[in-house]
Amino acid sequence: MSELRLSGKTAIITGAAQGMGAITAKLFVENGANVVIADILEDKGQALADELGDAAVFVKLDVTNEANWQDAVAAAEKLGPLNVLVNNAGILAFKSIAEQTAEEYTHILNINLVGCYNGIRAAIEPMKRAGCGSIINISSIDGLQAKNSLSAYASSKWGMRGLTKAAANELGHHKIRVNTVHPGGINTEMGMGGDENMQEEELNTFYKNHAIPRTGYAIEVARMSLFLATDEASYSTGSEFLVDGGWNAGLGLDFLPKS
Repeated sequence: MSELRLSGKTAIITGAAQGMGAITAKLFVENGANVVIADILEDKGQALADELGDAAVFVKLDVTNEANWQDAVAAAEKLGPLNVLVNNAGILAFKSIAEQTAEEYTHILNINLVGCYNGIRAAIEPMKRAGCGSIINISSIDGLQAKNSLSAYASSKWGMRGLTKAAANELGHHKIRVNTVHPGGINTEMGMGGDENMQEEELNTFYKNHAIPRTGYAIEVARMSLFLATDEASYSTGSEFLVDGGWNAGLGLDFLPKS
């Protein structure tokens, strides 16, 4: 196996200016990919592209804007055939159903779910031209279960699973694979506050009864996206890949025996 697992591949990564998207972009470039850093955060996005050098370019992308998507595709195809799309951009808000307006609810769906839909549609023709492709939709543990205050977020992440399965069925005969990645509690600005000064013990308190009793890190999710972007995942489509420390497996209860 080649050391550079994405050699010759070109990827668009949304929400790539910071957090998990930025870590994923760095990992992809380290593994030989050309990467379009697509985000609304221009200063951070351009700074990351400058840091990564000739293998990366920044494109301003509002995922709800179809014209922006065409700009991102054009930028990618200047680097090479578009083989990979990581739909990572998303927003999170904690609000009860009673307090959240329909406008606030649909705003989250528009970014998290419709934005993902726009990305899939934009990638179809360029991936056909490339001869194959991998679309990686970053869902969440909340796309497999739900919590109070997350009705909009959970709706968007559950919806992403259904969209992914439909797209996998439609696009498989074009050698385009579509999968979801489901992070659990990840230490990023959106997921866990991203507080580098927080003590490890404090950060991990919530996860003490999980199979892996700690928070997760962005690089661990990025590695799953890397696998799905490679040809190593050539027979995987329409599937869920969990990076959740066993959260979805349940909890270890202190009052019951453990090995």
